[in-house]
Amino acid sequence: MDFSGAERRKFPRMDGRFIVSYRILEEANNIDITQTKNVSEGGFLLTTNRQFQPGTNISLEIRLPFDPNPITIVGIVVASTEVTKNLIYDTRLSIVNLDKNQREVISKTVAYYKKKGTG
Repeated sequence: MDFSGAERRKFPRMDGRFIVSYRILEEANNIDITQTKNVSEGGFLLTTNRQFQPGTNISLEIRLPFDPNPITIVGIVVASTEVTKNLIYDTRLSIVNLDKNQREVISKTVAYYKKKGTG
């Protein structure tokens, strides 16, 4: 596929604030809580309180409107950019291995909020 040009994203993305607990995959006891800034089937943009190196595996647990249970997914850090010096970072994640249910919940959420005009 060719993703050149102004919009290179493979999946539709919507702005949305959802609470997420996250941790580096290999660190079982280092959980933090934040919120998303935007969401798609391909990835998430989170606000984090630390900078992550690209390639870091992050485990996310997120509650979305179309599933009463939180979904747990793994993302790989694409970029982590400082927003406020030593305090706030925008961290972009690419999602790895969504199962059918997870993909459906994210897809429904994105479609719903885009239709409402908030995405």
